[in-house]
Amino acid sequence: MTQTASQRGRIIHRRVRGAVGLLLAGSVLAGISVGKARAEESLLPVPQSVSVPNGVAPIGGGVQIVWDTRPSPLLQRAAARFTTRLAAIAGPAGQGAPYVLHVSAGPDRAYLSVDEKEHYALTTAAKGARLEADGPAGVIHGLATLLQLVRATPEGAVVERIHIEDAPRFAWRGLLLDVSRHFDTVATVERQLDAMEMVKLNVLHWHLSDGTAFRVESRTYPQLQAMTAPDQYYTQAQIREVVSYAADRGIRVVPEFDVPGHALAIVRAYPELAAQPLPDMSTKGLNLNNAALDPTNPQTLRFVRVLYGEMGRLFPDRYIHAGGDEVVSSQWTKNPAIAAYMKAHGYETAEALQAAFTGQVAAIIAAQGHVMMGWDEVSEAPIPKNVVVEPWRASKWTGSATRAGHPVVVSAGYYLDLLRPSATHYAVDPFDTRADGITADQLAKFPPKHPEFSVPFEMDVNAPPLDDAQKKLVLGAEGTLWAEMVPEPMLDSRLWPRMAALAERFWSAQDVRDVPDLERRLPAVMAELEATGLQATQHRNALREAMAPGHSEPLNVLTDVTVPVRNYALNHLDTASGGTMLSGPVAVAEPDSFVAIQFNAMAERYAQGETGLAAPLRQMLQRWADNEAAFVAVAKNIPALETVVPVSHAVGQLSRAGLGVLNGRGGSAWRMDATRLLQDQEAAFENSASMLASARAPQPPGGLLIAILPGIRALLAAGGR
Repeated sequence: MTQTASQRGRIIHRRVRGAVGLLLAGSVLAGISVGKARAEESLLPVPQSVSVPNGVAPIGGGVQIVWDTRPSPLLQRAAARFTTRLAAIAGPAGQGAPYVLHVSAGPDRAYLSVDEKEHYALTTAAKGARLEADGPAGVIHGLATLLQLVRATPEGAVVERIHIEDAPRFAWRGLLLDVSRHFDTVATVERQLDAMEMVKLNVLHWHLSDGTAFRVESRTYPQLQAMTAPDQYYTQAQIREVVSYAADRGIRVVPEFDVPGHALAIVRAYPELAAQPLPDMSTKGLNLNNAALDPTNPQTLRFVRVLYGEMGRLFPDRYIHAGGDEVVSSQWTKNPAIAAYMKAHGYETAEALQAAFTGQVAAIIAAQGHVMMGWDEVSEAPIPKNVVVEPWRASKWTGSATRAGHPVVVSAGYYLDLLRPSATHYAVDPFDTRADGITADQLAKFPPKHPEFSVPFEMDVNAPPLDDAQKKLVLGAEGTLWAEMVPEPMLDSRLWPRMAALAERFWSAQDVRDVPDLERRLPAVMAELEATGLQATQHRNALREAMAPGHSEPLNVLTDVTVPVRNYALNHLDTASGGTMLSGPVAVAEPDSFVAIQFNAMAERYAQGETGLAAPLRQMLQRWADNEAAFVAVAKNIPALETVVPVSHAVGQLSRAGLGVLNGRGGSAWRMDATRLLQDQEAAFENSASMLASARAPQPPGGLLIAILPGIRALLAAGGR
């Protein structure tokens, strides 16, 4: 019997509804006995079809790969990575007979392109397994799936016996990594590529230039890296290393070099190309992203042609991203020479001038053998149809760009730097033209000071759905992490596991949408990613220890049940505080609090009658209540921690209210106090529920939101019945 992807999600959800769920390493529930979920139930992304499991097969003797077709060096390296990762997940192979995996792969001349063959079929039986793939990408994906079917048991490692047929929904499944704002070393970038391979992502969109810095060695224009610290850019040899490393893992690398806006790093190096005089870098509050190139200067196009030619030789992918976003029109209209040029050539608006420039850039990139990509601003005026548009400001731009005949890669709804939880991003489908944008209610609550600037970001509730022809133009989608607030030690935990949730959205069927099931699987996926190289927990613990040397446990407890403010509220807080947020507790609070997700689900089930959950709930609440005094003691004379003492107090008060319900406390005054506190904390969530709110509404101390509110509300409601 075979299940479709959507059927499998519903069946698994029913299986686990009555269980406490996956236990988090080091959580308060570590001592509770819970039945383990089968490995098959943790697959992510959900495959196209999965047969009903037929028990397990022992693999304590390791896995021996037998090639039924001649393996290329690339596939041999993929097999070696599989063996290394298997040992990390299941432990070293014992003395028993190995479990034999037969692998066959067809040829694929389109490997590392949007046309590559990614289908695979995997069968794991009692005595051995078979992986059959249409091309190298399918082998890489099948090996990643096989790793997820493995689990360690007291009797040794086992693999789930099952049959899987699988292929992706979208050909382009990307991650945008911004290294301009905060530089990431080659080792850090390669660590993300390893994680991407494990969840079947296949495009690294590498944002390499912006106002902050140009991060690639240019031998033609050496001033670009001369303006950057010596260890803060990639040599051309390092670029080639990363591109090769990615290609081995089935991942294409698409570089982005921004023109004509976001160009401060370029114009600082070559000011003769600037539309306006160089800004005073010491000016407080200056938006360094405003600097733009002069599109009317013949030297600008020569610069673009030569630079993209040099950079294009480093990146073999068919696509090059040229940016094109957030060009401030006054950069051009307030330059008398540019204004005169616009009048003489009939360009009535800056958008029209940008469209002409975009057409020239696209022609340059095409002549060099590549295809241009640009952010959705490039589609506001007529541009060549082969330019790939990346909608980011709202989902409606997917509709308008595809109606104009442009291929599209969607990032609207997938901006991880907004610090929204996995569930929010997961709910956005790349085909949905109404999925993401500022809503009418949000506009009414916080009317923008300059309404014309918010229009491109507004949701269009009347946007027509994509027709079949438009859907064919959607190449796929990308999760996007802009790094203004993400220094290198925070990168792993700001990307993952939310990027894994998006990997499923981009791979699996459209109707795979079960959020509780996703949240159940993400901790297991994250554990596998960390076992095989990701360093999120390691870095987070180091940051916590740096904030409270020798006494970080109370901080650990607090940040396990809090989440950061959302929708750029953290950026605003950081500006107001003079840049202190990245050294405060909010830097180690995760957008997904799995401890809180688990508590909230258990509290809701308790409220519905599962009274057997009282003991573990009481244990969790007691821990958080006791932590209040411990945190106050640790925070003394540490300003970053003292700032969030009110949050710790609130967690303690809410936890005691939950305990009051579980312990049958009488009276109503304490319940009324708890309800008022709950309402205040819920209002804090509303104050960063949109980009408009986050810019104008007051934010909680230190930017921390309390994530256990739904569970406390459920308990209070249950206690009041």
